[in-house]
Amino acid sequence: MKEEEEKVVLLITYDNWGFNQYIADALEKKNYKVKHINFHSFRYKYPSFYHKALNFFTKNIGIANLKHTHYNQIILDQIKDLKSIDTSIFIKADFLSKKTIRAVNEKSRQSVLIISDSINRYPKTKNVLSLFDKVFSFEKKDCEKFSLRFKTNFIYKTIDEIPEKFKFKVFNISSFDNRFPVIKKIAKALYEMKVNSKIMIFTSKENNEPYLEFSKKQISIDENNQLLIESEIMLDVSRNGQEGLSFRVFESLGLKKKLITTNKDIINYDFYNPENIFVIGDVDNIMIPQSFFENAYVPVSEQILNKYLIENWVNELVE
Repeated sequence: MKEEEEKVVLLITYDNWGFNQYIADALEKKNYKVKHINFHSFRYKYPSFYHKALNFFTKNIGIANLKHTHYNQIILDQIKDLKSIDTSIFIKADFLSKKTIRAVNEKSRQSVLIISDSINRYPKTKNVLSLFDKVFSFEKKDCEKFSLRFKTNFIYKTIDEIPEKFKFKVFNISSFDNRFPVIKKIAKALYEMKVNSKIMIFTSKENNEPYLEFSKKQISIDENNQLLIESEIMLDVSRNGQEGLSFRVFESLGLKKKLITTNKDIINYDFYNPENIFVIGDVDNIMIPQSFFENAYVPVSEQILNKYLIENWVNELVE
């Protein structure tokens, strides 16, 4: 009897934090052969200052982006030797050309796009939606507007026992972006409540506030995970206009940690429990009850957690 041919999954992502590698690992455990093209690792060097200046001009008026052209070509080069792909999975496809996507699709049984951000933030995504067999989004509003399939982020790490001692009460790590004023208000409120917090912001700016820690160097996902383990409660701050749940939420679920969040839509999920999750309604009037910091975490049922675990989460992508 002829052996079943190994199925290939092509994963094309912008994996700046390392989360998407967990998808590749989970699929490999299901006996798929995974080729992960992470274009965050691609490097482009301008041939001259003229090219750099030209690219600044052309990309801002929507004509072309030399970096994106370069990235698309690398992807096309890397799929040349793939004769047959069972499933091609794209995460962040707004910069990809239709030519690149079609070239991948010609070799694929099915193509899947996962949008882990709002389309308002990356509007070019709208131009390629029709090229995929399945399109998933974590934004309910986008799913309704563009007829997409709803799919949350996933749990990539779990623990069996909650530690007895923690280094920090509350932890958050974020890039410096439009969330910063909100993060600063929350960090200040926690500081005034005398809550031991580690609130890290990636930026080259200088900091004089005792309740914020600025860092010029981005930490690895392993370093991030170690800080998560050392912290009792996680802080999650949504981007403006975002309702989809960030990875902070699913890290808190997997690691059995309480969560403070600005995402009001979280109350509509099956794992929501006010004993574990405090929703900040007004960032200008933050009042977190002391009992939230003192009371123990209430375990979420295995039945609910299982559907968010990465090993189960990937099934829908390849079926």
